[in-house]
Parts: sequence; C-alpha cells; structure tokens
Amino acid sequence: MIDPRSGVSRFLALCSALAAVAVPAAHAASGNGNGGAPLAVRDIHVQSRQTFSYTCASGKTFKVSYFNASNGQSFALVPVDGRKMLLVGVVAASGVKYVGDRYAWWTKGPGGDLYDTMADPNAKPIVAGCATIMR
Repeated sequence: MIDPRSGVSRFLALCSALAAVAVPAAHAASGNGNGGAPLAVRDIHVQSRQTFSYTCASGKTFKVSYFNASNGQSFALVPVDGRKMLLVGVVAASGVKYVGDRYAWWTKGPGGDLYDTMADPNAKPIVAGCATIMR
C-alpha cells in the first residue's frame, strides 16, 4: 500500500528544488513581494508553455500559465489570493487537475474551477464557472 503522505513529502521536496532553478515564466511565483529569483529545476525541462485568460461567473478575470515538462509532468501557475502559486498536475477522473498547498485548479475543456481542498468535501469552488476567453 502506498502511503499518501510519502507523495506529499516528494511533492514538497520538488517544490523546494523548484525554488533553486529557472522557469522564466514562473519568475516571482513565490508572491512574497520582493520579486524573488527565477524558478529553476535542473532536472525538469519545460517543453512547452501556454497562457490562457479566464473569466469567471463572478466577473473575476485572470491568467493561468501551463507548463509541460519533457518528463511528462505538467504544472500550472495560478493566481490565488493575490499571489501566484505553482500547482502540479495530478491524476483526475476527468479533465486536468493541478494541486498545491491547499488549492486545486480543475479544468475540463475550456472551463475551470478553483477549490480549497481543506474545505468540506461538498463545498462549492472558491472561484467557479471560469471559462477561457477566446479572441
């Protein structure tokens, strides 16, 4: 049986390693206000990057950048509570789900919702009904 805590430990170790290397688009991803150093991980090579603008049911608009690595991993740089958070793609029943800290950005087709994973399992998304802005 796999202990889910070991996956969390590996994820946290990866996040620590990410703080030491450079993915240019993730510059200042820490959101700590001091500009921070570029994010770089020597062992993870980004093959592609796409940025999409979203508008949500509440009228909120924001951009999300998606990164696909040569090792098959995927990441999303998502604004949460005024700071940019690097979320990691995980297995999902449908769509693509990215998680980090206590948040999950779950996309299905051109839509997406942001969840607080520490909230009640039946809680509504904290940002819902988001759709890619097509131009």
